[in-house]
Amino acid sequence: MTFVTLLCESSGVVIIIQLNKRQEHILQIVKENGPITGEHIADRLNLTRATLRPDLAILTMAGFLDARPRVGYFYTGRSGTQLLTDSLNHLYVRDYQSIPVVVDEGISVYDAIVMMFLEDVGTMFVVDKHALLVGVLSRKDLLRASIGKQELNSIPVNIIMTRMPNITMCSKEDLLIDVAKKLIDKQIDSLPVVKNTEQGYEVIGRITKTNITKAFVALADEGY
Repeated sequence: MTFVTLLCESSGVVIIIQLNKRQEHILQIVKENGPITGEHIADRLNLTRATLRPDLAILTMAGFLDARPRVGYFYTGRSGTQLLTDSLNHLYVRDYQSIPVVVDEGISVYDAIVMMFLEDVGTMFVVDKHALLVGVLSRKDLLRASIGKQELNSIPVNIIMTRMPNITMCSKEDLLIDVAKKLIDKQIDSLPVVKNTEQGYEVIGRITKTNITKAFVALADEGY
């Protein structure tokens, strides 16, 4: 069973369809006899060239076949795994990012705990008075601060947050698969999506493991 992965450039939508028996047969013919013209493929299948035109177009757009003028069609040798990789390389952060939860660096640890609970997130991004990123606050940071007899209302989050340059970030133009690798490598749950300005980094979104999981599940569901 072979699946074709097609990308709509205008909408960014990835579509996966299953090859039919005739398309599988065409692939086999080209593998064994390529380069071969469309007319010769049609002759082998006892069909007209016009009948085969949609099949050849699908196989060419999907990357299984390539065509050269006055030469014919030839098999590219690309596997289904390679074609899936091509699909992943068209998934961008900008299409899957969600709204970030941002807090001021002066709020207390207690207030941050309450906000994290109310917003139901695992990571919050800390900004300064200019709304620029200065830190990241995770569940672990808040839990660590909560252990002991400290007065949480009197401790500002800028004491316990992760600071620059130890913040891993991404931009909206990054590939989703690259962000997934960063999350795995750093063993974190979320990244801020930032815009680089002259003053610093402005937080414009977030990418979480959940965002990425939804994107990959949606990609797989296109095949059913």
